[in-house]
Amino acid sequence: MMRLAVPKETRAGETRVAATPESVKKFKGLGLDVMIQSGAGQGARISDSDYQAAGATIAPDAAATLAGADIVLMVRPEAAQTAVLKKGAVLAALLAPHSDKEAIAALSAQGVTAFAMELLPRISRAQAMDVLSSQANLAGYKAVIDAAAQFGRAMPMMMTAAGTIAPARVLVMGVGVAGLQAIATAKRLGAIVSATDVRPATKEQVESLGGTFVAVMDDEFKNAQTAGGYAKEMSAEYQAKQAALIAETIKKQDIIITTALIPGRKAPILVSEAMIQSMKPGSVIVDLAAGAGGNTPLSRPDEVVEAHGVTIMGHTNLPGRLATDASSLYARNLFNFVSLIVDKKSGQLAIDWNDEIIKGAAVSGAPST
Repeated sequence: MMRLAVPKETRAGETRVAATPESVKKFKGLGLDVMIQSGAGQGARISDSDYQAAGATIAPDAAATLAGADIVLMVRPEAAQTAVLKKGAVLAALLAPHSDKEAIAALSAQGVTAFAMELLPRISRAQAMDVLSSQANLAGYKAVIDAAAQFGRAMPMMMTAAGTIAPARVLVMGVGVAGLQAIATAKRLGAIVSATDVRPATKEQVESLGGTFVAVMDDEFKNAQTAGGYAKEMSAEYQAKQAALIAETIKKQDIIITTALIPGRKAPILVSEAMIQSMKPGSVIVDLAAGAGGNTPLSRPDEVVEAHGVTIMGHTNLPGRLATDASSLYARNLFNFVSLIVDKKSGQLAIDWNDEIIKGAAVSGAPST
C-alpha cells in the first residue's frame, strides 16, 4: 500500500495544513495509507484525534512521518523537510518555482517528482485543483475584514438620531480573484466601492458586483486586451492620463486594497508615496503584494506601519489568517490533484505525462527532465 504523508509546516507564521479529516477519508478511499505528523493541524484547529478518527496514523515527528513516503503533501515546504524524501517520491505543494530555483534543482537532483501547485494551467478541468484561486478568494475577503478592523470609522452609512455617518469609500486595485472577492466583501459591509484594472474585460465584472470602474475610457483602453485575455502595453500618453485619474481617485478613499502580482518579478508600484500623502489621516491600505516587494514603496512584509497618517498593512499570508477554511479548500484542491496521479483500482501511482495539468505543474521528475 502506498503511503501518503503530511508533515507539520515549519515556516514562521504558516498556520495551514495540507490535509483535513475530510481529505484523509478520501485518500483512504483511494487505497492510500495516510501518515500525519502530530500537531500538523494545530494552526487550523484540527486535532490529532480528528485525523485518527478519519483513518490516519499519527507520527511523532517529521522523520517518522516522511520515512518511506510515496506521496508528500505540504503547503510551503522548507529544504530540511524535502531533503529526506526518497528517490521517486511525489511532492505536491506551493514551491515558489519562479523565485526558489535552488530548491527545485535540489528536488530534481534527489529524483523527487515535484509538482508546484502554482503552475497548474488555468483551464476548466483544473479549476477544482486551483490553489491560487481558492487561497486568493480568502485573501481578498480577509483583506477587507482586516482593513475594516483597523479603520477607525464604520463601513456602512448609518442614520441615527444624532446624525448620519457617511459610508467608507473603498478602492480595489487589481480585479483578479482576490480583487473580486474584496469588492464583494466591501459591498456587503456597506462601503462605496470602486475598482481599477488594466484589462477592459474586468469593467463588467466590477459593475456586476456593484462597484464603479475607474479608468480613462478612451478607444485605446477599450482595445487594450489581447485575444488571449492579457493586457497590452499602453502608450505613455494613456498611462499619464490614467495616473492622473487614479491620483485624484485615491485622495477620496478611506481604504485601498492592492492585489497586483507578477509571477517571478517584483510587484508593480500602484500607490506612490505622494498618493499616500494625499490620503486622509486614518486611511488604511492593505497590500496583498507586500511579500513580493509591495504595491506601495512604504509596505513592509508582515508588518503594519503608519506613514503620513495612513496605516499600511503588509501581511504576507492572509489565507493563513483564516487557517481552518484555507486548509479545507487547499486540502480539497490537493485531493483532486492526487486523484489524477493515483490509479483508482490498484492504489498505485499512474502519472500520465501527456496530461496538460500534470505537465504544467511538474517542476522535476518528468520524463523530459
